[in-house]
Amino acid sequence: MEVMRVTKEWQRAGVHYVRAAAMLREFNVTLDLEFEEDTPECTYILVLDGNIPVSTCRLHYLDEHTGKIERVATVGEYRGRGFGAAAIHGAEEWMKEKGVTKIYINSRTAAVGFYEKLGYTPDWNNKSGSGTFECVMTEKTL
Repeated sequence: MEVMRVTKEWQRAGVHYVRAAAMLREFNVTLDLEFEEDTPECTYILVLDGNIPVSTCRLHYLDEHTGKIERVATVGEYRGRGFGAAAIHGAEEWMKEKGVTKIYINSRTAAVGFYEKLGYTPDWNNKSGSGTFECVMTEKTL
């Protein structure tokens, strides 16, 4: 397993591969909806299994001490094997180096247990969305 900070175009292609495989194919999210908020300035973590991109997340800085991890995705057959956790840990490490002390993740309610195992606390009063994409905000202090 290799966890990398995305700085090159080929790595960004890996990010898009994972998100397309996970979100478009598995959750039927449309291409425009999945990528509409991405910009060339976005920062990502990419996790490889050998030469195969399998997990990713996007980092967003809310202010100098607060960050948000977004668009967490792992290709289906790689879930439950530590790749998603590695992406989150990589994002936390990079954010911590930049001075972030609090991180938020808007989790699908079905995935809250995953984030709790990583030290995130859900705020059940801060919910959004519906159905498969009913979400709850989680937070962690570094």
